[in-house]
Amino acid sequence: MTRSLRAARTDSVGLWLMMTLTFVTGVVDAVGYLGLDRVFTGNMTGNIVILGMGVAGADELPVLGPGIALVAFAAGAFASGLLLRKSPPVWQPRTTALLGVGGVVLAVLVAVLVTVGEHVSEHVQVIVAACIAAVMGEQAAVARRLAIRDMTTVVVTSTLTSLAGESFVQGGWQAVWNRRAGAIALIFLGAVVGSFLLRLDIAVPLGLASALTLVVAVIGHRHLVRGA
Repeated sequence: MTRSLRAARTDSVGLWLMMTLTFVTGVVDAVGYLGLDRVFTGNMTGNIVILGMGVAGADELPVLGPGIALVAFAAGAFASGLLLRKSPPVWQPRTTALLGVGGVVLAVLVAVLVTVGEHVSEHVQVIVAACIAAVMGEQAAVARRLAIRDMTTVVVTSTLTSLAGESFVQGGWQAVWNRRAGAIALIFLGAVVGSFLLRLDIAVPLGLASALTLVVAVIGHRHLVRGA
């Protein structure tokens, strides 16, 4: 395989892995907002807005959950940033380890929720939401370090702006489907799937998020780590 073909293959695999993590974001945000007292676990912009309205006493919105989720997300991103700060912007064993740990944490949360049963207390909800947010912060830091264009995995506002303000302007309707549109569609689809699975049990969509995160870690390590 030539160097150019190998590079194209690497870019393609990395893109699809980040799109999978974008889907995971939609799933866990559905879990957080619908199953954990209106807390976004991936979309921190939403949490800041909810926190602001909650502080103002609007519509009895929660304050504790969104506030702790924000801190946990930042802590996860900070920890990942420390581990990756001197590393090149390519997939490496530390990338695999971080995503693997995230997938395991989600799996542990599944076990906790199955053990607790249907009646999850407010304190347990806050802890679970905070743990998911920490995993998503870790994931976002990994995605940022890999720097795959338009694939932040947790933010679609900037992606939507780029799609409408750049892709549509430059390419017209021929640019309707590209990675930017794909990211938006996948986070939407993740929220749809997460909402449907939530009707079965809160542990079900979280289990899916855990499994997908672990699959991404394994495939990334196998195909993108140099020398692996």
